[in-house]
Amino acid sequence: MFVTHLSLADFRSYGSVEVALGPGVTTFTGANGQGKTNLIEAVDYLATLGSHRVASDQPLVRHTAQRAIVRARVQAGLDDARQLLLEVEIVPGKANRASLNRAPLRRPRELLGALRTVVFSPEDLALVKGDPSERRRFIDELITTRWPRLAGVRADYDRVLRQRSALLKSLGGRPRSLQADAETTLLVWDESLARFGAELMQARLATLADLTPHVAAAYTAIAPLNNDARVDYRCAIGADATTTRGEIETLLTEAMAQRRNDEIQRGVCLVGPHRDDLVLSLGALPAKGYASHGESWSFALALELGAFALLRGDGVEPVLILDDVFAELDELRRGRLAGMIEEAEQVLITAAVPDDVPPQLAGRRFLVGGGEVSEVSDAGA
Repeated sequence: MFVTHLSLADFRSYGSVEVALGPGVTTFTGANGQGKTNLIEAVDYLATLGSHRVASDQPLVRHTAQRAIVRARVQAGLDDARQLLLEVEIVPGKANRASLNRAPLRRPRELLGALRTVVFSPEDLALVKGDPSERRRFIDELITTRWPRLAGVRADYDRVLRQRSALLKSLGGRPRSLQADAETTLLVWDESLARFGAELMQARLATLADLTPHVAAAYTAIAPLNNDARVDYRCAIGADATTTRGEIETLLTEAMAQRRNDEIQRGVCLVGPHRDDLVLSLGALPAKGYASHGESWSFALALELGAFALLRGDGVEPVLILDDVFAELDELRRGRLAGMIEEAEQVLITAAVPDDVPPQLAGRRFLVGGGEVSEVSDAGA
């Protein structure tokens, strides 16, 4: 799977730009702030319907514009000439619109699965050093990449979580004698939260079991020392990869019943996958708080490379995106990373300094600046 053409209108810093792409390695170079990352962000947006840099769509639309268009042509593979035309119209404050081969889709999320990406960027350092929400986002994006239908499950879970949280807050201010009817409604939300939460949690646990060996192998290949990397799932109900969905649903229901008074008093949902975490360890110590800066970078990179290897094991060739990664790595880690990715079907790289990119990743190079993207020939390199 690879992108053959990218077209942007009023996306980030670009009024309009067309970029012809292809398989192999493509590097975008240029000074900081010229729009290199905007290009690869657009590719990833078509795959995930979200940005790896910001939480909302508003910053994605060029200043003074009302909407942005992201469009790409995607080829199924080197041995499969079938192509798809993907398009998303981003309209902040309103519902976005998407189309596939120019046919409008009922919901943008129906586009998921047509293009798959794995992105490593400076923001990924938060996977090791940041809050649990960063690690939950990572595993949830991965399960949605593996099984696009889970985007609907995630949306349903978030909707139920909001409704249940609002009801808990309202219960907290009522006398006990007036809570009975509302608690009956709460049981209905409990059932929905347990059902959607069990499906989400089971997918996380199954994916983590498949992912962990790839992460360990990637970290060993990248890091010369202290390379015993582990990833474990932490949840309040004690479920693991062998726990069935029905068992998880029962455990969640029981846990909500046990925490009922605490939840009403605090007005928040204290049980469910939104409270879980991935525990990253190096040897006997947790990575967060103990890993050096270099080790943290290596662990974050190993997580993304592990995801890349997992998807390839599933029979998917995702587009691998490395956003300003090599500047943060020493020469040894650069070379090791290059050796692990040089056979990927398509690699998109951004780099302020061309010499930061290892020579074995030489391929097409584009110079980005002044709102333009121009290919650099070998003679002009």
